[in-house]
Amino acid sequence: MLTKRVIPCLDVKDGRVVKGINFLNLRDAGDPAEVSSAYDKAGADEVVFLDINASSDSRSTQLEWVRQVASTLFIPFTVGGGVRTVDDFRDILREGADKIAINSAAIMNPQLISDAADKFGSQCVVVAIDAKKRKDGDGWTIYKNGGRVDMEKDLVEWAMEAERRGAGEILLTSMDCDGTKAGYDLAQLRAVSSVVRIPVIASGGAGTKEHFYDAIEAGAEAVLAASLFHYKELEIRDLKEYLRGRGVAVRL
Repeated sequence: MLTKRVIPCLDVKDGRVVKGINFLNLRDAGDPAEVSSAYDKAGADEVVFLDINASSDSRSTQLEWVRQVASTLFIPFTVGGGVRTVDDFRDILREGADKIAINSAAIMNPQLISDAADKFGSQCVVVAIDAKKRKDGDGWTIYKNGGRVDMEKDLVEWAMEAERRGAGEILLTSMDCDGTKAGYDLAQLRAVSSVVRIPVIASGGAGTKEHFYDAIEAGAEAVLAASLFHYKELEIRDLKEYLRGRGVAVRL
């Protein structure tokens, strides 16, 4: 049986880990290398590092930050933010990343998913999707540039296209639930996980141990959180023991 993964996320802005609510009101949560090293020791299965201003600032990921974080880790490490080309994939992988997450660039140039998968393998390509419920309540649309621009493109259709083009995983963030600690968007998770075969990572809204279990029950292969772990409101080991107690296969 494949184990479910628990993944802390480092949103990095100006060289610091930050976290907000609904993508706004960011506050400091520490040095990326120190935070990631602590998560490695705490039993995280992977770490995701997102340079959250790279796309909106029209610049590449800061490779120095990637290098510093990679030097502290002995678990898989995903990097995203400002990745636009296959060469960007290569440069970041050379600095120690195991996977690359693409969001805005994939939306604007879906061929990048295919090209990167052909060059480095699908297991290396994570398509990150930021999605928000439509005003009429009927489904979700995807956003680019760190949640700033509504692309008026349907979430489920885009997830299916990402898989078809060679994505190995989908990192699905609910913009409505992000930072609220009110739980993941389970309807959104079910809608995506029911139409793709690749792993879906649930992101946005975790506040209790039960929320992680609920996301896994809704189809998530991995559960991601930030502030809950950053501010020590929940320890990864305690979460994993809880999940195992409820019959979820996890790595302790």
